[in-house]
Amino acid sequence: MAKFIDYAIGHARLTIATLIFLLSAGFLAYVTIPKEAEPDVRIPIIYVQLSQRGISPEDSERLLLRPVETQLKSVGNVKEMRSTAFEGGGFVLLEFEAGFDSKAALADVRAKVDQAKHDLPRDVDEPQVLEVNLSLYPVLVVGLSGAKNAIEQVPGVLSAELRGARDEAVEIILNPMLLASYGLSLEQLGSITQSFNTLIAAGALEGETGRFAVKVPSLFEKPQDILNIPIVASPKASVRLLDIAQVKPTFKDATSVTRVNGRPAMTIEVSKRTGANLIETVDAVKATVAALQKTWPEAVHVTFTQDKSKIIRQMLGDLQNSVATGVLLVAVVILFALGFRASLFIGIAIPASFLAGVLGLQLAGLTVNIVVLFSLILAVGMLVDDAIIVSEFAERRMAEGMAPKEAYSLAAKRMSGPVIAATATRIAAFSPLLFWPGVVGQFMKYLPITLIATLSASLAVALFFTPTLGALFGKAARTVKSPVPHAENV
Repeated sequence: MAKFIDYAIGHARLTIATLIFLLSAGFLAYVTIPKEAEPDVRIPIIYVQLSQRGISPEDSERLLLRPVETQLKSVGNVKEMRSTAFEGGGFVLLEFEAGFDSKAALADVRAKVDQAKHDLPRDVDEPQVLEVNLSLYPVLVVGLSGAKNAIEQVPGVLSAELRGARDEAVEIILNPMLLASYGLSLEQLGSITQSFNTLIAAGALEGETGRFAVKVPSLFEKPQDILNIPIVASPKASVRLLDIAQVKPTFKDATSVTRVNGRPAMTIEVSKRTGANLIETVDAVKATVAALQKTWPEAVHVTFTQDKSKIIRQMLGDLQNSVATGVLLVAVVILFALGFRASLFIGIAIPASFLAGVLGLQLAGLTVNIVVLFSLILAVGMLVDDAIIVSEFAERRMAEGMAPKEAYSLAAKRMSGPVIAATATRIAAFSPLLFWPGVVGQFMKYLPITLIATLSASLAVALFFTPTLGALFGKAARTVKSPVPHAENV
C-alpha cells in the first residue's frame, strides 16, 4: 500500500487528472443513468388464464383447469402450483424458485399448455400464458383520448393501453319474414358472414419481372362491405345482406367504467421499456400529449395521474440536498477543528465518492431506483470518515513542523490499516444482504451493492486523492523556537 501512496503523491498531476476524470464521468453517469421507481426484479410467477363464455365454476374446474394442471405437473423448478375457478373461466398459477430462468420457464409452460389444448372444449378461448413483470406496470396514466398511437411511438414507451373506451361494433337488424322466405336461419347467416371476413391466398404469378403473390381480399373495413355480402345466389340473381337486414355502426356494451376526479373519462396507461429512463420517458409522453392537445377541442380536459416520476424526482432532490448539506456541515465542523484547507480536502470526499459510486453502478449495468437512492442517502454520512482520519493525522504532524508532503504521505501510510479496517467493517455489516433469498433478496441486493461501491470509492479518495491534494495545497504551521533558559546559580 505504501508504494501506491508514494506513486500517487509523486505523480500528483496524474492523480489530480484522474480525480477530475472521475468527477466528470461520475457527474455524466448521474445525469444519464436510467432512473426508475422499482428495481427490475423478476417475480417468479407465471399463470395460465383460461376463459369460456358462460361456463360455471364447477365445470371450469373439471373441463378447463384439470387438463392444464395435469400437463403442468411436469414443469421443473416449480415451488407451488395453485388454481382458481370462477364463472367464465379460471387460472392456474405457478410459483417458481427464486432466481429462475424466466424465458426457459415461460417457453416450457407454453409448450405444456399447447399439449393440453386437445383436452379442452372446442369453444374455449385461446389460453393465455402470462408472467408477472413489474416493468409492465404503468408509470403514468393520461386521462384523455385520441393519443394512444402517438404515445406508443415515444422512445422508452413499451405500450399504451386505452381504458374506459368502448370497442366499435356493427349491429345487424334482420327482417324475420324475409329471412324465412329465403329458407335461412340465424346460424346459417352467422356462418356465411364469418366465412367472408377472411384473406384468401390464391398462389403466385411468375413473369419476366419477378414473382408476385396473389390474394383475394374479403376483409370487412366498413359497414358497407357487410351489406354487400351475397346471402343467396343463383345464375340470374343474388340476394345481399342489405336486402334482408339493416347494418348500423355502434359500440360494444361497457364492461367497466373509468372515472378521473369523479368524471367519466378515458385513460391511457403508459408502460415503459425495461431499462428506460423513467423521468425522460414521462417527460417525452407529456410533451407529446401537449403537442396533440393543440389539435383537440377545448372541451377535452387532460390530466396526469399515478406519475411515478414525481417520487423519483423528490428522492433525487433529497439526495442532492443531503450531499450539499453534508458537504457544508462537514466543512464548517472541520473548519473549526482542523482549518480551512483540511475542510476543503475532506469536503471534496463526499461528492467524489458519491459520483465514483454512481459511475460504478452504471458500469455494472444497474439503474437508479428507490432502493439505490435510499442507499446513497444513507451513505452520505459515512463517506467522510476515512478522509477525516487521514487529514487529522496529517494536520497534527504539520503542526509539529513536518512538511505537507511528508505529513500527508505519513498519514496515508500510517492510517491505511485503520481506514481499511473501518471500511471493511462497514461493508461486512451490509454484505449479508447480498445473500438474502427470495424475491425480497432480489430487491434488497441493491442496498449493499450501492454501499459497497460508494464506501470503496471513499476509501480510495482518503488514501490517494486526499493525501495528494494535501501534499500540493497543504500548509505547515509556523513554529517559533523558544530560547533555551539559562541555569541560575544558586
